Amino acid sequence: MSKAFTKESDAQADDDEGPALPPIPPGSRNYMTPAGYARLRGELLDLIDNERPKIVEVVHWAASNGDRSENGDYLYGKKRLREIDRRIRFLTKRLEVAEVVDPLVHAGSDQVFFGATVSYVDEEGVTSTITIMGIDEADSGRGQVSWISPVARALLKSRVGDEVPLPTPGGVRSLEVLEVRYERHDPPESGAEQSAS
Repeated sequence: MSKAFTKESDAQADDDEGPALPPIPPGSRNYMTPAGYARLRGELLDLIDNERPKIVEVVHWAASNGDRSENGDYLYGKKRLREIDRRIRFLTKRLEVAEVVDPLVHAGSDQVFFGATVSYVDEEGVTSTITIMGIDEADSGRGQVSWISPVARALLKSRVGDEVPLPTPGGVRSLEVLEVRYERHDPPESGAEQSAS
């Protein structure tokens, strides 16, 4: 079917597609650190209170200028509004099912729970350190992995000195837990990550 004969709702459905975070496993909660929850909530409030009203104002002004079909400000504004509304819906859903877990309740423990920073060594003698975080807050560039990742699932509930199996496409690897610690995770500076969305 030609794009000329699609309904606006069809075009909007195309815009809703795009890269998405992994779904929350069925029957489980959306675990999040207090800092991760605060960051997502801050982003949601900023979208609702600041960014969306500005774009609505631009769209309203552009619509008053006449022919909307060739009005770049109007077309871009409408597209940006759809993006903002999609992000607001996503954040609202994720925050509604969030279960905030403070990793510091396990401070001093040698067992791996959500929020732990774990150092481990593999069979080849390579030492790695990861922090187990929520699906919506893990940043691999900072050594953070989601609690549903294979390595996190292998390490959860283990203790210092334990050897745990890690299933991989190349076979099962063995990891030895060297250190477990729990640290405070402060939210990133405001605006740095929000402007990227």
